[in-house]
Amino acid sequence: MKVLVFLADGFEEIEGLTVVDLLRRADIDVTTVSIKEERQIMGAHKIPVIADTVFEQIKDEKADMVVLPGGMPGTLNLKAHKGVESMVLNNHEEGRYIAAICAAPSIFVELGLLDGKTATSYPSFEEALSKSNYVYDEVAVDGKIITSRGLGTAIAFSAKLIEVLKDKKTADEVLESIVYQG
Repeated sequence: MKVLVFLADGFEEIEGLTVVDLLRRADIDVTTVSIKEERQIMGAHKIPVIADTVFEQIKDEKADMVVLPGGMPGTLNLKAHKGVESMVLNNHEEGRYIAAICAAPSIFVELGLLDGKTATSYPSFEEALSKSNYVYDEVAVDGKIITSRGLGTAIAFSAKLIEVLKDKKTADEVLESIVYQG
């Protein structure tokens, strides 16, 4: 299993890094990808993060899942990146997973991927998802599309990603190891 987590300046640190941390605990191959020419990304709360690689180095790779963390202006920066758009569309068209949390499901909306799909997002983006079957669950799964609400749901989101990539037993074991009782 290979997962790419795209990082843009202004990303919500907990949403991006919780995914990386918990998936790595589940022995899933996760690569953080800066969408800039350099690996250093500045999070929404001024926490600098060094990505594993830059987009140019992985642009031709295929991943089992691509993950888009939310945050502002991180979501806008991801949305403006044509390479991210292309990888999301390719994964979707080829039946591989796409996942987004908080504001980032709005990127899927603009690509026409959530029409008629069950999805969720940060509350202020509910209207943007008006063509979807909007739910208020922590995590929504519709086929190979996984969405989540925000920072407070980052652990549940990560656990669902582990579950779909591996199995529920592994997800439960990771949650138990971090003393999560959600």
